[in-house]
Amino acid sequence: MTSPDPKSDLRYYLQSARDALLWKLEGLSAYDMRRPLTPTGTNLLGLVKHAATVELGYLGDTFGRPAGVALPWIAEDAEPNADMWATADESREDVVGLYRRAWAHADATIDALALDTAGRVPWWPEARAGITLHHAVVRVTADTQRHAGHADILRELLDGSAGMEKGNTSMAPGDPAWWASHRDRVEQAARAAGQQQA
Repeated sequence: MTSPDPKSDLRYYLQSARDALLWKLEGLSAYDMRRPLTPTGTNLLGLVKHAATVELGYLGDTFGRPAGVALPWIAEDAEPNADMWATADESREDVVGLYRRAWAHADATIDALALDTAGRVPWWPEARAGITLHHAVVRVTADTQRHAGHADILRELLDGSAGMEKGNTSMAPGDPAWWASHRDRVEQAARAAGQQQA
């Protein structure tokens, strides 16, 4: 057994979520990666833009380490939810490049500071704005993992692709016929449960 390395553990799970989120963009057209696939407009490229924004805030500004990157979509006069979608002028390369810069900046913060370093979240109410680096990394990792799950579902809706990460889908083996049969069984169980409650 090796000795514990909390920073390494935190970085591993954060990076796996980052990688999964970007993997979901592979092979998609500019339209498909921007398509709003839920009533609230959730889309793949917007999730990446949001994740970059979160990292730059929580693992940069919060610890007095601004990245010097302009984020007009979080300005006071920006429209609500502007960090959750990419305009036609924001290319995939722009958004992914921003995310990779956010990773590098966040990783530098994690490397430079102790996990018990105190920070202040400027957009939280003052009474609870205090946070440690450990808490911030856990929060960012949880948020990124959550959005990687959203991205997995969105990508499946687009073209049937599904899975946890490149090289390890963590999916049951099965061809399209098996999955269709499985889905039918799940649907039958749902209908039976619904009839029992009626």
